[in-house]
Amino acid sequence: MQHPDDLRYSVEHEWVRVDGTIAEVGITDFAQDNLGDVVYVQLPEVGAKVVRDEACSEVESTKSVSSIYAPVSGSVVEVNEALTTTPELLNSDPYGAGWIFRVELADAGELDSLMDAAAYQGLVAS
Repeated sequence: MQHPDDLRYSVEHEWVRVDGTIAEVGITDFAQDNLGDVVYVQLPEVGAKVVRDEACSEVESTKSVSSIYAPVSGSVVEVNEALTTTPELLNSDPYGAGWIFRVELADAGELDSLMDAAAYQGLVAS
């Protein structure tokens, strides 16, 4: 499984890619592999306020329904509308076309609580 070095990771298996004050959020390769085939993604609303470690979205797979937890706090500025018609992008390209939402960071300091790729690899290996 891949865990790109340029991302930060949460214990709930979400990843964050930061560009200035915008954080792009998705689920990790490990998470999508454990979910199985994704059949539906409930996206957060643009403009919604998300709070770190609180559920803000859901992913339904052939195995289960799982909550997506915000790895950082802020306001949702964009959602990946492609997931409404092609939810399997979470399986086929979790770190690229399968991103879920983008959020304007409320507190960039929250990024410090997230893991780097090596620490995340240690988490999933245990």
